[in-house]
Amino acid sequence: MSPAPFAFRGRDLAPGTRHHFELPAGRLPSGAEVHVPIDVLHGATAGPTIWLSGAIHGDEIVGVEIIRRALEAVDETALGGTIVAVPVVNVFGFAAESRYLPDRRDLNRSFPGSPHGSLASQLARLFLDEVVRLCELGIDFHAGSGDRTNLSQIRCNMDDVETRRLALAFGAPVAIHSRPVKGTLRNTALRMGKRCLLFEGGEPRRFNPRAVESGAAGTLRVLGALGMIDSPPPPPQFPTRESRSTHWVRASRGGIFRLESRLGTQVERGQRLGVISGPSGREAKEVRARVAGIVLGHAVSPLVHRGDALVHIAELI
Repeated sequence: MSPAPFAFRGRDLAPGTRHHFELPAGRLPSGAEVHVPIDVLHGATAGPTIWLSGAIHGDEIVGVEIIRRALEAVDETALGGTIVAVPVVNVFGFAAESRYLPDRRDLNRSFPGSPHGSLASQLARLFLDEVVRLCELGIDFHAGSGDRTNLSQIRCNMDDVETRRLALAFGAPVAIHSRPVKGTLRNTALRMGKRCLLFEGGEPRRFNPRAVESGAAGTLRVLGALGMIDSPPPPPQFPTRESRSTHWVRASRGGIFRLESRLGTQVERGQRLGVISGPSGREAKEVRARVAGIVLGHAVSPLVHRGDALVHIAELI
């Protein structure tokens, strides 16, 4: 049985169709208009409504390619339910290759926002009102921040049975139970009664191939688990590992950090992860794991100061 048309931006979208929208988000100082691109796939049969969001941090662009690849694999004439895809939410930061908006605010600390607040606050409220409000759940895509790269992972409320089922269906190497931070999209969505998976993978300003592949395949597996598509990718070769606690190993001195561990490597407490030394290698100091677990992320730049985050380890259940 065909579903009713999907109402979006004043239009009724017929079942089994795909549409592109440009959501007005403001103007540049030059007067040029800025728009948030949105693609809506309204399926031919009934099902859930899900949002896919990328580049809430403007330099974390991996979600842009993940969403593109996932949508490319979906046939709206065979889709059950509706997908509202927003590959670039922070269009201002995206154009400037910056995590932030021009007002230096972090969009993912500005939710739920206000139509009369700062630029970040207005954009946050616009996204909630025009996209999240219409959906039951979403997947929000991020990458490592600064000079850090991340193993593909899902962060969510693993204590919620349905959220945990979808997180494991995604099939990332690690699924981490984490409480959402105040002001984030995930925190606000949960308060609105929406389920949300947060994907982390790769590094800023790059389409990391492994992260893109993991994210796109995982998204399609979630659509399969929701009954929205019939032929999702098969489960990954290795099952998802679960974690409820993560720890950063930090630099005890400034210098040049030579990493000896890789993303996804399982390490023991006290295991050597790398060495910090001067340029010639003198006065070398070993960097060791504080806990046993899996390497979840690490610094990309070898130049470090005392206290810098070097290696992120997730303790496994």
